[in-house]
Amino acid sequence: MRVRDSFNSAVNSLRHGKTRSVLTMLGIVIGIASVIILMSIGQSAQDYILNQVQGVGSNLIFIIPGGTVNGRFQSPAAAQGIVVTSLVQNDVNALSREPSISDVVPLVTGQADAVYGDNDLTVTYQGTTANFFPVRNFTVANGYPFTAQDVAAYNHVAVIGSDLAKTLFGANIDPVGQNIRLKNIMFRVVGVLAPKGTGPGGVNQDDMVLVPITVAQSEMLGITYFNMIFVSANPAYRISFVKSRIESIMEQDHGITNPNKDDFTVETQQDILSLLGNITSVLTLFLAAIASISLVVGGIGIMNIMLVSVTERTREIGLRKAVGATDRDVLQQFLIEAILLTFLGGVIGIALGAVVVTMAWLVLSHVVAAGWTFAFPLSAVLIAVLVSTACGLAFGLYPARQAARKSPIEALRYE
Repeated sequence: MRVRDSFNSAVNSLRHGKTRSVLTMLGIVIGIASVIILMSIGQSAQDYILNQVQGVGSNLIFIIPGGTVNGRFQSPAAAQGIVVTSLVQNDVNALSREPSISDVVPLVTGQADAVYGDNDLTVTYQGTTANFFPVRNFTVANGYPFTAQDVAAYNHVAVIGSDLAKTLFGANIDPVGQNIRLKNIMFRVVGVLAPKGTGPGGVNQDDMVLVPITVAQSEMLGITYFNMIFVSANPAYRISFVKSRIESIMEQDHGITNPNKDDFTVETQQDILSLLGNITSVLTLFLAAIASISLVVGGIGIMNIMLVSVTERTREIGLRKAVGATDRDVLQQFLIEAILLTFLGGVIGIALGAVVVTMAWLVLSHVVAAGWTFAFPLSAVLIAVLVSTACGLAFGLYPARQAARKSPIEALRYE
């Protein structure tokens, strides 16, 4: 029997048992849709996170207190509950003299309740210098940023995020010129930032408060060190060269001769993008692997239904063999039926997954997280098609062989 004839026979058989065919495909449909949805959402999340990091600025380099472990990047010391005081003003002064560096911005951070009247909100406040705004691409939408004179004079001025402005002042009060209280210290709001979204470290930059670093260090935190230093690389130099110069200057400034004993970590944007990309890729594959379990369950369901189908069609198999059909012809027909079921289930699953992903994108981009990107990876579609077809072969082979091995005489006698 030719493959075309076997294919037509398989299609007719599936058509006669429509309900059974649909129920058989259901497991594959759900499994394929799950893989598509999880891989797509995982890719979208990866793109969203990487876009947030890229929005910081392509020429930005981060200096974090605390060294690396075996040369590998680790989370900031503060995130591990460790206080490292290795970044100080002398480092800023030394780095500022380097020609390959355009700007150096120290940063300290803390948390406090921002209070205005009867309204209050727990916020992250950051103490920094006036050049923080251009280096970090922060735009003041209303008012103006504080100046170098404000920092030098210890002025109690603040620039707040757009969400915080709405929460504390509402829609009818202009925040600029109003006073808010942070850690029992009054600050005059001089500017409101344009919406910025989530920044490095998962900080909501629209709920943030920026104050002069002198005030934050001396009056709010009581420290003389920095939690981080941002370095803006000179565009005339390669980022890798600037990174090496920073490490050399810092080691010289700290009296370190063995790089393995550095009490600081220098990370470029590319380093962070690479780390985040690896993490999100592994998580996406992990989620896809979990979703693939449903494919195995669906495949087992197909095998069970096909075995039942073989039993029900025993007399048909005997009749086909009696008129000249070979074992190979019977094997071929039942195998094609299994492959058709899984292939059609894969196509429907891809379509269902695309619909769900589109709906999720609409919700996440317009309701939950602005800037959420739509991702429908072709790799997920390719994997779905290949896996569904492989399931048809793997789980359809045993029932097909059982059908092919039946004796025509015994099959014709079957009641």
